[in-house]
Amino acid sequence: MNDIFYEIQSKIKDKILFDYDMGNTTWFRTGGKAKGFVVINNIDDLKTIVGFADKIKYSVIGVGSNLLVRDSGYDGLIIKLGKNFNKIKIKNNLLSVGAGVLDLNLAKFALKNSIKDFEFFTGIPGTIGGAVTMNAGCYGAQTSDNLNRILLLNAKEELKYIYLKELNLKYRSSNIEKNSIILQADFNFEYSSYEEILKKNIYIKSKRKETQPIKEKTSGSTFKNPPDKYAAELIEKAGCKGMKVGDASVSDMHSNFIINNGSATASDIENLGKKVINRVKEIHGIELKWEIKILGE
Repeated sequence: MNDIFYEIQSKIKDKILFDYDMGNTTWFRTGGKAKGFVVINNIDDLKTIVGFADKIKYSVIGVGSNLLVRDSGYDGLIIKLGKNFNKIKIKNNLLSVGAGVLDLNLAKFALKNSIKDFEFFTGIPGTIGGAVTMNAGCYGAQTSDNLNRILLLNAKEELKYIYLKELNLKYRSSNIEKNSIILQADFNFEYSSYEEILKKNIYIKSKRKETQPIKEKTSGSTFKNPPDKYAAELIEKAGCKGMKVGDASVSDMHSNFIINNGSATASDIENLGKKVINRVKEIHGIELKWEIKILGE
């Protein structure tokens, strides 16, 4: 495996960090090591890595939210998109957003330019690439609402525009091809009153601060909402609020958040999640699905 990584390193500009501690990157601040970690700043280097898809595993991450890396680590290459994928511009009547742009920064750009309907991104921890992949949303809005198309690099090293209808975006899911890497998302947009947009941004920020443990070591919503139900409500009614495994616990503020209280292992967090899943199924007959992405063997 290392020989392949060294071969990749010889062909790309950015430096691969070996045996990288993913606890430095995930919002849970725990987990094992990745065989390799690299911040990529150009498409050519991404194409090179994709060309090795039959020899190595790789996974693209944003800022480490909604991510749990098992204690055994990840036997592959973690890719983080660098500054060249962090740009926002208005072009050809579309709002063009790099996949590495923080969701919050898109909301700020939209506010500054009096562009409406992007306020909900204020409440989503992550980057636009992840938001598209999961069709992220909150407070009655979701990424697909204004999405026109995405630019991606597929497993054949081809750059392709994929339009909204082809993506089949549903609640927290999409049909984006395996081993494809989203590079950019283009959104339709409309202008509105700066003051109205500001009010919505302030409301969402305030609501999030009041209801979510955003200052804790957590990773956002742990489970997807089942059809016509709220995961948090099911978890609370099943008596799981405050439940613990090791140093991981279900948040007392919002029961769909698991918290690392300081020294929790990835196993503590995953086992606590499984315990919640089992309890909710036992009480309500509904099986919760992870919203968090879990990497590792």
